[in-house]
Amino acid sequence: MTTVQSPAPEGRETWTSNRGFILAAIGSAVGLGNIWRFPGVAYEGGGGAFLVPYLIALVTAGIPILFLDYAVGHRFRAAAPLAFRRMWRRAEALGWFQTAILFVISTYYAVIIAWSLSYFYFSFGTKWGDDSKTFFLSEYLKVGDPGVSGELVSGVAWPLIIVWVLIIVILALGVAKGVEKLNAVGLPLLVLGFTALVIKALTLPGASDGLNALFTPDWGALSDLNVWIAAYSQIFFSMSIAFGIMISYASFQRRKANMTSSGLVVGFANSSFEILAGIGVFSTLGFLAHEQGKSVGELEGITGPTLSFITFPKVISEMPGSAFFGALFFGSLAIAGFTSLISLMLGVSVAFQEKFGLSKETASVSVGVVTAIVSFGLFSTTTGLIALDTVDQFANNIGIVVSAIAMCVIVVWLARTVETLRGHLNAVSTFKVGRWWIPVIGLYAPVFLGIMLVQKVYDLIKNGYEGYPAWYVGVFGWGTVALLVVFAAVFTAIRWNGRDDPGFTPWPPVGADAERVEPAKEGVR
Repeated sequence: MTTVQSPAPEGRETWTSNRGFILAAIGSAVGLGNIWRFPGVAYEGGGGAFLVPYLIALVTAGIPILFLDYAVGHRFRAAAPLAFRRMWRRAEALGWFQTAILFVISTYYAVIIAWSLSYFYFSFGTKWGDDSKTFFLSEYLKVGDPGVSGELVSGVAWPLIIVWVLIIVILALGVAKGVEKLNAVGLPLLVLGFTALVIKALTLPGASDGLNALFTPDWGALSDLNVWIAAYSQIFFSMSIAFGIMISYASFQRRKANMTSSGLVVGFANSSFEILAGIGVFSTLGFLAHEQGKSVGELEGITGPTLSFITFPKVISEMPGSAFFGALFFGSLAIAGFTSLISLMLGVSVAFQEKFGLSKETASVSVGVVTAIVSFGLFSTTTGLIALDTVDQFANNIGIVVSAIAMCVIVVWLARTVETLRGHLNAVSTFKVGRWWIPVIGLYAPVFLGIMLVQKVYDLIKNGYEGYPAWYVGVFGWGTVALLVVFAAVFTAIRWNGRDDPGFTPWPPVGADAERVEPAKEGVR
């Protein structure tokens, strides 16, 4: 029987059960990147050998930083800006930097879900015809040259309206009645639908060739630093860590919550789904290669939007039961995107709710409408695909990595609250976090992420991005990074009208064996 938890001391909403929290956290982590990014990254990173750096990245960065998000959110019971402010007043800017990342990603993530909904409809009759590339780029998106266009694409705009209306309604319903129920329904549907798709794919001619291409190890790849960087990048981008989502989700947990055990479930569930996605995608690519008389390595478009909206439609057109297979794939894509988008928007909505003292309904509508306007204006136009590609590259590969480095450095070296947070996790969890956690998040993770960041920035400065004009990369790429910084500075400077309470007391340890925590070192000061 599900037990409804009592509210937090300040009347904050809570998940109705630990199961509800875990489902929501998995729903956030399992998104578009699991389906269209991991399989291609693994294939290009050494196939089966890629699992070695991938698993090392999971246990040395993914799960430790997920624990850090959980500790900050659960102990200080707030979205990122207020949680960091309660931890150390000067850290509030990091919280707004993370909120800015959530806002930016939300604006284009919704558009990809709109594409998925369109293609779910197109699956019944394979509307894309024999040339899926021309249909996607020219007929559906009407892609123009890099620039700024005010011409809306109606095929994107209409489903995008549906996406934003649903998002605003679910946010306004709140954590338990909205977000939790969405994931309680959506996540099982996603797993069932995608599992059915994988089973179908495994029965196709050539499926074994695709699996061999994916899992045959190239051990020489392990000596390539770029492969290791790709593994760490995949873990960060797929687990929803270090940019405010999991801080917000953990803040709605009850006091006696088993945080670290939940984190282990979420981390390994996310990775398991990625491997399942790899099996399904490469079984399908093996079939396509078989039909075209090619090897899997000769195929184009095995990752990103190209895989989902050009390569997969091509596969669907050539297979029996095409409508069913297409509906499963694009339906799964839409659900995976939706459960992730709601987590992005919740982080933004709650941050503004706390800063300005708004009701959840007012914050949901206000934030949702503003984000939707930006989403329509930039990404549902004829230049939307190019803008989306550029903004995504800079928001993820620079914004999130900077956020992760800053969070580790602030917690361990500046605010010096890492022992307090470790004690908090151990006080409320059955899986105890040892002292190994401190050097991992204080030294190993920021150093390796710093190497990733320097390499990416150097490459973008030297080579630009995708051959786009320098002015365009400057505006939509580096401009995105500048926007994150300005957003953080502006909202940090604005006076708090909401719950900025000097009398806030972090939850003390729970249980007789809890480690000592020093609340006097924390709080607004």
